[in-house]
Amino acid sequence: MAAAAAVAAAAAAMAAAMVGEQVNSLCEQLVKAVTVIMDPASTQRYRLEALKFCEEFKEKCPICVPCGLKLAEKTQTAIVRHFGLQILEHVVKFRWNSMPRLEKVYLKNNVMGLISSGTQSILEEESHIKDVLSRIVVEMIKREWPQHWPDMLKELDTLSKQGETQTELVMFILLRLAEDVVTFQTLPTQRRRDIQQTLTQNMEKIFSFLLTTLQQNVNKYRRMKTDLTQEPKAQANCRVGIAALNTLAGYIDWVALSHITADNCKLLEMLCLLLNEPELQIGAAECLLIAVSRKGKLEDRKPLMVLFGDVAMHYILSAAQTADGEGLVEKHYVFLKRLCQVLCALGSQLCALLGSDSDVETPPNFGKYLDSFLAFTTHPSQFLRSSTQITWGALFRHEVLSRDPLLLGMIPKYLRASMTNLVKVGFPSKSDSPSCEYSRFDFDSDEDFNAFFNSFRAQQGEVMRMACRLDPRTGFQMAGEWLKYQLTTPVDTGPMNSKTGEGLCSIFSPSFVQWDAMTFFSESVISQMFRTLDKDEIPVNDGIDLLQLVLNFETKDPLILSCVLTNVSALFPFVTYRPEYLPQVLSKLFASVTFEVIEESKAPRTRAVKNVRRHACSSIIKMCRDYPQLVLPNFEVLYNHVKQLLSNELLLTQMEKCALMEALVLISNQFKDYERQKAFLEELMAPVAGLWLSPEMQRVLSDPEAFISYVGADNKIADPVLEDPSGLNRSRISFCVYTILGVVKRARWPAAPEEAKAGGFLVGYMPSGSPIYRNPCTEQVLKLLDNLLALIRTHNNLYMPEMVARLGETFAKALDMLEVEKNAILGLPQPLLELYDSPVYKTVLERMQGFFCTLYDNCFHILGNAGPSMQQDFYTVEGLASQLLSSAFINLNNIPDYRLRPMLRVFVKPLVLFCPSEYYETLVCPMLGPLFTYLHMRLSQKWQVINQRSMLCEDDAADDNPESQEMLEEQLVRLLTREVMDLITVCCVSKKGVEHNTAVAVDGDDDEAMATEVTPPASAELTELGKCLMAQEEVCTALLITAYTSLSWKDTLSCQRTTTQLCWPLLKQVLQGNLLPDAVSWFFASVLKGLQTHGQHNGCMAALVHLAFQIYEALRPRYTELKAVMEQIPDIQRDSLEQFDSKLLNPTLQKVADKRRKDHFKRLITGCIGKPLGEQFRKEVHIRNLPSLFKKVKPSLEPDVLENEDGESLTALFES
Repeated sequence: MAAAAAVAAAAAAMAAAMVGEQVNSLCEQLVKAVTVIMDPASTQRYRLEALKFCEEFKEKCPICVPCGLKLAEKTQTAIVRHFGLQILEHVVKFRWNSMPRLEKVYLKNNVMGLISSGTQSILEEESHIKDVLSRIVVEMIKREWPQHWPDMLKELDTLSKQGETQTELVMFILLRLAEDVVTFQTLPTQRRRDIQQTLTQNMEKIFSFLLTTLQQNVNKYRRMKTDLTQEPKAQANCRVGIAALNTLAGYIDWVALSHITADNCKLLEMLCLLLNEPELQIGAAECLLIAVSRKGKLEDRKPLMVLFGDVAMHYILSAAQTADGEGLVEKHYVFLKRLCQVLCALGSQLCALLGSDSDVETPPNFGKYLDSFLAFTTHPSQFLRSSTQITWGALFRHEVLSRDPLLLGMIPKYLRASMTNLVKVGFPSKSDSPSCEYSRFDFDSDEDFNAFFNSFRAQQGEVMRMACRLDPRTGFQMAGEWLKYQLTTPVDTGPMNSKTGEGLCSIFSPSFVQWDAMTFFSESVISQMFRTLDKDEIPVNDGIDLLQLVLNFETKDPLILSCVLTNVSALFPFVTYRPEYLPQVLSKLFASVTFEVIEESKAPRTRAVKNVRRHACSSIIKMCRDYPQLVLPNFEVLYNHVKQLLSNELLLTQMEKCALMEALVLISNQFKDYERQKAFLEELMAPVAGLWLSPEMQRVLSDPEAFISYVGADNKIADPVLEDPSGLNRSRISFCVYTILGVVKRARWPAAPEEAKAGGFLVGYMPSGSPIYRNPCTEQVLKLLDNLLALIRTHNNLYMPEMVARLGETFAKALDMLEVEKNAILGLPQPLLELYDSPVYKTVLERMQGFFCTLYDNCFHILGNAGPSMQQDFYTVEGLASQLLSSAFINLNNIPDYRLRPMLRVFVKPLVLFCPSEYYETLVCPMLGPLFTYLHMRLSQKWQVINQRSMLCEDDAADDNPESQEMLEEQLVRLLTREVMDLITVCCVSKKGVEHNTAVAVDGDDDEAMATEVTPPASAELTELGKCLMAQEEVCTALLITAYTSLSWKDTLSCQRTTTQLCWPLLKQVLQGNLLPDAVSWFFASVLKGLQTHGQHNGCMAALVHLAFQIYEALRPRYTELKAVMEQIPDIQRDSLEQFDSKLLNPTLQKVADKRRKDHFKRLITGCIGKPLGEQFRKEVHIRNLPSLFKKVKPSLEPDVLENEDGESLTALFES
């Protein structure tokens, strides 16, 4: 027996020696491989071979654990040690379930040994080694704690007593555990619940441990940091302190508030103290911010008010002053941002806790808080200033605080600060303001800063209006002072003069930025004053004095004049009290309509000059729209003025002429006399009618060749900047179209039924009893309609290849998109600057492109407005459907996507929306039927091309270019798809049931079960028009096929809207009929295809799962084919499907809750839910459930094997 034992021992020793040799040999090879992978001089081939060797070793080698442990020894280099630890992590993640118990214990003990004595000291060890070591422990915890490793927390506590190195690693482990379990939730539900509940049960101990660790290490650090001989020790304690703060930040967000406020808010007190410790202050501010931002029961949040106390306030303010006093250092600036966020969050807590029914009172230090908050609002950093705005808004809006004398006393100071903050300075590329230095930290470019500043200014406007609601007079007084100051201050153009002429401002000139800010300020506060004060409280005399000053101010600077015009508009409400000032206002505005920097100049106008003229026109329109009764007595003066301007064909652009005519039409609506208004409109439109109906124009509008020649698009131009022989012809066509549009858009009958009846506008009543009105412009517009439709037909035919070939050399791209349109579609920022100085169109080609683009849009705007404007007079035009089909819808195959989009949006949509139901059969259905059929065919072909392109994945240089033609085309197809699906939805689905869900699907990490709760509105019903369209077989087929095919087109937004709003109501309409089994299978399969394409987006996935569930539940009892479709889903559990079907088909069984059924269904179809690219090839990590600690688990459909492979009972695994 003894001999046998000796032989066995010798054999075991030999085996161990052989394994040891094998480990050594493998480790040598692995070290070489890792060296090759990390060596920059290695060739790609060697590197790939080495990588393949390492990966195969991790996947297949049975002795990974001893090899990993050997490579992780302290004697190895950091890169090799890291690889050794990666091997161990791989083993825990992917082999744990199949490892024998003893090997698990062996691995766990060795890893804990590495933490204990296998790493370098805290200051020497590489951070990536610490990180991977903590990850390995957390991966084991996720698989075994608490059931099989009950002493885990005790073991970590013991390790932390060994020294700073181990304590820091324990902090990393606790933080990583909280992140995986609570924040990112990267493990199965039951395991997550077990671990989170155990963490919660032990939270008092954990928090006490974290606080003690923080306090002890901070105290040691403070003691030793002044002693140079103790510097390494001080640094080690500081490192642990930082780690403890980071770990606390991972817990403060979700633990019970009682832990944060325990011991008289000891944690908050400690964090406030640390704000003055430079090395720890950012971590402390982060923790403080998370604590103060907590939501929850108001009662639980009350202790947070301790931060308004003397001590806390003192520490917060002194920390802010110290950080700001040390100049712009990135670390201090980041800390200031955190502190600013802390003060904002404190303000939010105060607003939430302080209410009329609350026992919380305004804190004694509220004044000190406001002063410190104002300091951030006046800080040079534009980012810090903007961070305070939301909180100021909340304070000014608050029912209790808004009456507080301290806050009311702060309003003038806030408004004074806003006067500075509205001035647009701080561009990162400049150095003309202290803000510039800070902007270089916060913004990548001037364009970035500009976009930020515009939204910041809008936000300030909102908050200023709230402040002026509480104190309107102060705001008005300040606006008046600032306006007077600007009117008397000499213009300072600064170093960057405008290119237009000497002495003119650019958008960066000191004078312009001040004028611009002052104008925004006065506009905001004056409008609010009129809304807040009673009529008899308005300071009319002061307002009129200001208005006179503005009207008397003369300038030749277009940018400043634009500001002056805005001030005239802002002060105009005062004229309602003193109408005698109206002629002066009109004369100021009309003078600006014809504004030129240099009179009689032949050079193209700059954008700034165009803007002034356009601004003056829109001010006149706005005045006539908002104060028509005030302007009406001056109608003749206005009319004569406009006639005088129109008599000179070259004085105004077509748009300016039409704007003035629109203003006249708006006033004519106040005649409230059908015959008088009709006569006026006839007179106004006589020049247009004469030109539009002339034989020459008729010929030009009806014949594409004649049209091309007339507008000069067949010419070859020698000097493309100055020479433009056909410019006048184009402007005549534009004038006619603009005028027709202006009249159709603005002419209306009186809103009051009695006035409409008395004025002769009422012609009868509908069967429903609603009145029928006539528009005084109808007769004039309808006689111009034939030529308008001829122009649209001609314009559509211009895109025929033979017509495109007739365009002259200079104008070969005349029908292309404008660069501005391209940039808008691609989301490219507009160049900031010299926009205002450069001519609007640089070349005759760009002018031609602008002409075609605007003409096309305006023609369709006229047709879109014709329905709501002329109502039954338009809808009953003889043969309207066929006329529209033969003009607007002709040659659609050649019309590019960027022209088809506006046609659907501005013409088809309003035409359909405003059409009375009496004309559905005669007009809408005959038009929409062919249109929807065509649009489905067109979009299907376009998406097919895109899909083929993405499947080929050619390494094309164009793909790297964001402006490439392919990318533009693809984005256009997306936008057209959205337009088409939106049109179908508007036509078919009633709005009461469908709230347009504008939330774009975001890649979030929502809980999957939660995501399935996103359900479309139950009451989404078909409209009358929808039912009418669905009653026609061809249209019905086109609609259903388009809706369901679109689910797998690669546009998330379109898919989500179509799924939630359109698919089910359309299908529900045909459910009662005899659907072919193949059709039912196709609908269901289309939804599953959609899931394959969009499953990675939670919003889409939830909506599609719900739709698939609806279809299956509704149709499975009648169509067994649906089960066959389900069976084709990859990895479907057949027995689970049988179980689902039997419950669905057996009406006697008690119905399971809707959510449970849906969750079951979702599990069944998981195989066809698409994953993000990053997850498609990821190796699955399987974490087994352990016996539940907290409640009896109901047997699941796919029971987990709870026994381990040795067949032993579930004993505590790591107790030994």
